Amino acid sequence: MKTRKIVHIDMDAFYASVEQRDNPDLRGKPVAVGHGRARGVVAAASYEARSFGVHSALPSVTALRKCPELVFTPPRFEVYRAVSLQIREIFARHTPLIEPLSLDEAYLDLTDYLRDGETATQVAEKIRAAIFAETGLTASAGVSYNKFLAKMASDQRKPNGLFVITPKQGPGFVAALPVKKFHGVGPATADKMKRLGIETGADLRACAPEFLTQHFGKAGAFYWAIARGEDLRPVKPNRERKSIGAENTFLQDIFAPEAMREKIAPIVAKVFAACERLKMFGRTVTVKVKYADFQQVTRAHTESAPVASARDLSRRSRDLLDPLFPSDKGVRLLGVTVSGFDEPGHGTDQLGFSFQDEAHGAGRETDAE
Repeated sequence: MKTRKIVHIDMDAFYASVEQRDNPDLRGKPVAVGHGRARGVVAAASYEARSFGVHSALPSVTALRKCPELVFTPPRFEVYRAVSLQIREIFARHTPLIEPLSLDEAYLDLTDYLRDGETATQVAEKIRAAIFAETGLTASAGVSYNKFLAKMASDQRKPNGLFVITPKQGPGFVAALPVKKFHGVGPATADKMKRLGIETGADLRACAPEFLTQHFGKAGAFYWAIARGEDLRPVKPNRERKSIGAENTFLQDIFAPEAMREKIAPIVAKVFAACERLKMFGRTVTVKVKYADFQQVTRAHTESAPVASARDLSRRSRDLLDPLFPSDKGVRLLGVTVSGFDEPGHGTDQLGFSFQDEAHGAGRETDAE
């Protein structure tokens, strides 16, 4: 097979950097995008704030304790989307194969689009330079022969850096890496792997595929491959959108049906607003509940007609949730997803953000697809 040339571009502290760019008074200061009130949550933090231990999803009161000089600025998602489109235009000068992961990061496949004598590393540098020249923002880049390693590489020289992992280096790079740092391995999976004696890529590579499938289901095959530096997933420029959803993690667990109805209302409103914007109305509604002990439950129901309104979506969501309340152990997260589209759309239009606590609008730098 032809060796692929994959680049992962990741903007540096995107939301906070945009705010510092547009407001000179914020430059050089610890900045948090979000709301500083008691139940607010940090959506993004500048690198100055990160040096104090401030990060996204951190409660605002905790962030202020860590950094009393922290400056909060409310999020301006319409501005972030506009800048994201500007950056996407820069990508398009080099390849049509662009897979956005969120407003601030994307995969690019340059394999068949390099000019004579040009390397993927050179193109990545050109892209970073163009982003800075045209937006005043910095980006980090990872260059490798597959998506997994390109993503891992972009984290190695942040902020404003570039890192390359060649096919010869790939297996060794993975072997030395803690699995908790693997893209695609979340905290719960990392903890499970640790209990099984898997703490590094080398440990993961030593596992038989049957063992990984037994303990991790379908994901086992993926873990087996990436442990060897292998990832055959293509860059998909027009990912078919199969669902539209959002979820909210609460600072305090909820127990009562009344509290559940109050908390789910902004989630429903956010999801239906996205359905309207994308003109996609599915017939299946799924609710997700994560309890205080991190046990997770999902319930889904499909009706003959698609969701017709926010009120309709609210009714369907409550019908699925009501049997689960009241809850003795409390609920820390609720989510709502619409799927079952008759005419699937495409994931190139970003669907807002996941959000945390009281729907203050503070989102993490990630697509809520």
